[in-house]
Amino acid sequence: MKKVTLFLLILPAILMGQKTTILKGTVKDKNKSPIENVFVAFDQTGTITDENGNYVLRIPIKKEIVLKFSHLSYHTLYHSITAKNRYIIRFSPTLLLETEKLGEIIVIDRRKETQGIIKIDPLKANSILGENAGVENILMTLPGVNNNNELSTQYNVRGGNFDENLVYVNGIEVYKPFLIRSGQQEGFSFINPNMVQNINFSAGGFQAKYGDKLSSVLDISYRKPKEIATNINFSLLGGSITFESPFLDNKLTVITSLRYRDNSLFVNSKQIETNFRPKFTDLQSFVTYQFSEKFSLNYLSNFSINNYNYTPISRRTRFGTITNPIELIVFFNGREENRYLTLFNAVSGDLKINEKLSFRGTVSSYNTQEEEHYDIAASYNLGEVDANIGSESFGEVSFSQGMGSQLNHSRNNLDAVINNAQIKGTYKRKKQQWNFGIKYQHENIQERIREWETIDSLGFSVRPPNIEVNNQPYVPFEVPITPYQNIREDNQVRINRISGFIQLNERLFWKTTEIWYHFGIRAQNWSVSSKNIMSKSQTILSPRAQIAFKPNWKKDMLFRFSGGWYSQPPSYRELKNFNGKINNAVKAQKSIHFVAGMDYSFSAWERPFKLTTEIYYKDLSDINAYSIDNVRIRYRADNVTTGYAQGFDLRLNGEFVPGSESWVSLGYLKTEENIDNKGAISRPSDQRLKFAILFQDYVPNLPNLKAYLNLVYNTGVPGGAPAYADVYQFQRRLRDYKRADLGISYVFSDANKQYEDGWLSKFKELTMGLELFNMFDIQNSITNTWVRDVSSKNQYGIPNFMTGRVLNFKLGIKL
Repeated sequence: MKKVTLFLLILPAILMGQKTTILKGTVKDKNKSPIENVFVAFDQTGTITDENGNYVLRIPIKKEIVLKFSHLSYHTLYHSITAKNRYIIRFSPTLLLETEKLGEIIVIDRRKETQGIIKIDPLKANSILGENAGVENILMTLPGVNNNNELSTQYNVRGGNFDENLVYVNGIEVYKPFLIRSGQQEGFSFINPNMVQNINFSAGGFQAKYGDKLSSVLDISYRKPKEIATNINFSLLGGSITFESPFLDNKLTVITSLRYRDNSLFVNSKQIETNFRPKFTDLQSFVTYQFSEKFSLNYLSNFSINNYNYTPISRRTRFGTITNPIELIVFFNGREENRYLTLFNAVSGDLKINEKLSFRGTVSSYNTQEEEHYDIAASYNLGEVDANIGSESFGEVSFSQGMGSQLNHSRNNLDAVINNAQIKGTYKRKKQQWNFGIKYQHENIQERIREWETIDSLGFSVRPPNIEVNNQPYVPFEVPITPYQNIREDNQVRINRISGFIQLNERLFWKTTEIWYHFGIRAQNWSVSSKNIMSKSQTILSPRAQIAFKPNWKKDMLFRFSGGWYSQPPSYRELKNFNGKINNAVKAQKSIHFVAGMDYSFSAWERPFKLTTEIYYKDLSDINAYSIDNVRIRYRADNVTTGYAQGFDLRLNGEFVPGSESWVSLGYLKTEENIDNKGAISRPSDQRLKFAILFQDYVPNLPNLKAYLNLVYNTGVPGGAPAYADVYQFQRRLRDYKRADLGISYVFSDANKQYEDGWLSKFKELTMGLELFNMFDIQNSITNTWVRDVSSKNQYGIPNFMTGRVLNFKLGIKL
């Protein structure tokens, strides 16, 4: 009886064994290197390759099946096979990388896709036209990223402000100057596009291994040169020269770049007549030395000096409606002299203990010395324009609603030093990877603020509201003249921060579905001490999670979900209120993120395309409400505000024209805040709708002649409020932002087109082109200048228009 039972138990296995056989093999790349974690499947059966690229799979006999070999970084391979008998079958395919087939298309690393990170081709950083060509210029073509100021490299992401974006270069957080007020004062971004190797960007829901900010992460890596090369770029806006070379049998690599910029071309196209002499200079170097296979040392340095000398002469702005036009005429006297000196040095070391464990240690120091000095007097006339077509004075000012003058004075000086030391590690265990790290940072900021403004209308000094009642001219007002705004502070602030994180990453399978997850938590403790104020210590925790899955469907689709508790401990700027006083009790701003996304890759017209969509919601608490003027942000420093941000982003990119990638971006955003329970109003970054097109083309019979068209449409953001005013009473929006830029270039030589003789043989690359910015000469405004009408005591928001139509010449050389 026992023998019969045993036979019945093993009979199905015997029968199964007679109908199936073993398929095995090794999956390799074109360099014959094994590929780990390749998914091998047919029907509903599958397995994955081990660390040596080997796989084993049982398949049916005398039945044709279609094997699928898929990996996020390689092109999917399909292979038909039929087993004729029970002998073991071997099949070892070769997979091609995405980069080996896509050519000029922006290659997106699919491992990054599972993390909600966009990977951008760095070669596009200089080829995409824009007033500030570079990495940030590419970001502004993405959905969810907005900027209505073409002279600025700063950007808003999904309802956040400029201070809510993390920027890393080689794993080191970088900073921007503190006293910058306008885009034309900025000069350069820290990121040098001539040195970039990798660009990774996340618009929200990012991992715990990144820092404590509310909006986004831009992660940049500089390259290690593999050949001797000199790149020279020149345009009417400035130029750069970059040298790179390996030394000592490639153990030592050096890349250094010098940049110079002059914004006069743009500023002279604006509505204000000026004498403008900017000098923006930047020198950056990245040096690496490979001591052994297990240890290397890196050094990154940056030196920049920006001198901004500005002498306004006059301004004429016409606004209002067709039936009721109003004109503002201003005559200036005085000048502005600003100076920004930045020094940055960082040393890092990479140590590989074994195949499982590795570390990176970094120490860095950032110093900025800033001076903001100006004395500018302005006399203005605000008048009604004669709109009667039959009138002899048609188009001229017929009645003055307000006349007056104002004097602005500043002697602001700031010296900030930020030092930090950190160590990060990676531990791999089977299919899991652990990331961990700890960082200490000390900030020492000293600022002297001497800033005041007086306003005089029709001979009467305008005083700050809620001081004394002024009934002039009916009742004498015999008190000393008081500035309308007057800030006099001497701040000495020290901030100590210690932060750390731990994160688990794993890839696994559920039946035939690939799944990735990332779980992590961050913690930070900081203390703030300032003159005559005791130290205040606070701690935050930030748990975060991401999960992505890719079903084994015929359609190439990837789904992502991420979320977590994000906190932003206050920086020095956030500790300072409108009057320049420090509040060391300011708490971290908090945000709960929910993000869901989908990537759909497909082919159309036998060319690759990709559709990416994301929806998001942020619940905001302990907000530090702020006002913004151009690029200057001033905070309330009180954490009495709550709010939210919600919306969706969509991006379709691919070869609309064979061999050239273009894309279309669409984004919708709504963000509101409730200040001290007064009710919900739009936040300053409430950019409801964004639509952008970047189109690249070439002449079929002359493929080296290329054209770039950049179209952007953004709905208007709130226009702000005048000083001392209630923002709830000033919720009017600026006009919609509309812009079209056109670039044409001709490639004389590049990697695909080399000459053995003649003058072009001296160049590895040579390109020449023209760029037409704002080709329809649309007047876009970024902020308002507030002018009062004494007769009605109304305050008018006079739009500050940005640049008009500008033509630029551009030359690129690689030797």
